[in-house]
Amino acid sequence: MSNEFYPEVTRMGALDMQVCVPRDWDDERVRTFAESKYPCGTTNGWQIRKQGDEALKGKDERVQCSQKSGCVHVMLDA
Repeated sequence: MSNEFYPEVTRMGALDMQVCVPRDWDDERVRTFAESKYPCGTTNGWQIRKQGDEALKGKDERVQCSQKSGCVHVMLDA
């Protein structure tokens, strides 16, 4: 896999996480990747912040990565 499409955790908090993943990944694949890197430990696991969530502060659910043109950043909450 080229570095251009290599998924990675870009930020980790106690109850949230930001990942950089290929643009074409669906929500389930994003969540599976997050769980494989840092298991959440809650009943529902990591949940993707969705449009309308106050925590997104009006920003898009998926934000273009500034370093990898084929990837987006996604925020998840425990």
